Amino acid sequence: IDHLNELRNRLIITAVAFLIFLVGAFFFVKDIYLYFTRDLQEQLIVLGPSDIMWIYFTIASVIAIACTIPVLALQIWLFVKPALKKQEQKIALLYIPALFLLFIGGLAFGYFIIFPLVLNFLVELGSGVMDMSFTVERYFKFIINMSLPFGVLFELPIVMMFLTSLGILNPYVMAKIRKYAYFVLIVIAIVITPPEFMSDFIVSVPLLLLYEISISLSKFVYKRK
Repeated sequence: IDHLNELRNRLIITAVAFLIFLVGAFFFVKDIYLYFTRDLQEQLIVLGPSDIMWIYFTIASVIAIACTIPVLALQIWLFVKPALKKQEQKIALLYIPALFLLFIGGLAFGYFIIFPLVLNFLVELGSGVMDMSFTVERYFKFIINMSLPFGVLFELPIVMMFLTSLGILNPYVMAKIRKYAYFVLIVIAIVITPPEFMSDFIVSVPLLLLYEISISLSKFVYKRK
């Protein structure tokens, strides 16, 4: 019961932090929207009044999630801290800023590299054949599908390092299950990208590289341990 109460308190703190960041993000959501649409030659189309609220809420939610990650990581650390040795506590604490930086790095990678590659490729397919107009909902869903998964998946190396440092995982197990992990990552790439081969390929390659980087970092931690 004590552990459940502690877990509930940590979850409440995280939820409150998310709500605070969500409300704060709404004050800047219009500027963020203009930043994401700055390169478009034509304004995006909305099909109804509710689309405006939906897109503003979506943008604010992504910003709030990014800002909440350090709070969530800190709450997890505080929850498991009593069960860790002092050295393990120090190691675990170092991972908190890394989680946030990797998430932001993943978002940036998805938005600045993957998103324009896939978007330009798809636009070129229809160039000269059909007129194109983007709705706000479809355009931002596409941005989120191209960037948010990378924010999450970029956490993979640091999570593997953390689990290795605690002795829960080792790089040799990761190497043994490599083919199954590849299959899962390719399925993820297919799910989050438009249904055509080039987009799947462009997204799959970085995910597979991430897994190999995770194995290398896990080996480094394992050998030091």
